[in-house]
Amino acid sequence: MNIFLRELKANRKALILWCACMVVGVLSGMAKYTAYSSGGANNRVFDELPSSIKALLGMGDLDVTTIGGFFALLFLYLSILIAFHAALLGSGILAKEERDKTAEFLIVKPVSRSAVLTAKLLAALVNVVVLNAVTLISSVFMVRAYSGGKDITGEIVLFFVSLLFVQLIFLALGVWIAASMKSPKGSGSVAAGIVLGAYIVAEITSVDDRLDALNVLSPFKYFSYDRIVAGNGLDPGVAALSFLLAAAFTALAYLCYRKRDLSV
Repeated sequence: MNIFLRELKANRKALILWCACMVVGVLSGMAKYTAYSSGGANNRVFDELPSSIKALLGMGDLDVTTIGGFFALLFLYLSILIAFHAALLGSGILAKEERDKTAEFLIVKPVSRSAVLTAKLLAALVNVVVLNAVTLISSVFMVRAYSGGKDITGEIVLFFVSLLFVQLIFLALGVWIAASMKSPKGSGSVAAGIVLGAYIVAEITSVDDRLDALNVLSPFKYFSYDRIVAGNGLDPGVAALSFLLAAAFTALAYLCYRKRDLSV
C-alpha cells in the first residue's frame, strides 16, 4: 500500500498537467466545430478533398459537418495523445527506480518484486482511468455546448470505453518494455516510438485498403469509429481480444521483472 500511495503522489503533478492539457485540447477542438458545420464553401472544400487526403486527416467516411462525425475526428487526435501518456507512464513508473538510483532502496524492503510491480501497475491504472474520465467528462460538456441540442453522450462514452482498452494495451506494453530491457532508461523512447509506429500503420492502412491486414499492429484501428457513430456500438470480440493482449503484456512484464538483474 505504501508503494501504491507513493506512486500516486509522485505522479500527481504530471497527471494534473495532462488532465489540464486534455481539457484545453477538447475545448479548442470543439471551438472549431462551427467552421465545419456552417455549410456553404466549407462543405464544398471537404467534399472535394481526395479520399486519400481525408484518410490521412482521419476523416475517412465521417461526415464532419455533424456533431458525431466531427467529434470522431477530434477523438482520433485525443486518443493519440492519451496513448502516448499510457505508454510513457507504463515505462517510466518502472524504469525510474533504476534511472534515479532508488532501486536498491526499494528491493531491500520486505516485499517481493511481484508485489512492487503490482503496486506500481495499480497506481498507473488509476492515472490512466482518471485521465480518461476527465477527458470524457470535458468532452460531454463541450459537445453539449456546441451540439445544438443533439445528445450524443452515449456515443462519446463508447469512444472513451474503446480508448480505455487502447490505454491498457499501451500501458502494459510500456511496463513490459521497461521490465525486459537491460537498460530501462531508454524504455520511454522505445515505448513512444511504438505508439508513433502504431499511428503510422493506422494512417497507411486508412489510405490503402489492401493493407488492412496490418491493422493488427495498430491498436488505433482495433475499434471502428464509423461503427460507433452509426450507432452499432463496440465489437465485443475486439474488446475481449484487446483485454487479452493487455493481460499478455502484463504477464510478460511480471515474468521479465522477476528474472532481470536490476541496475543499482
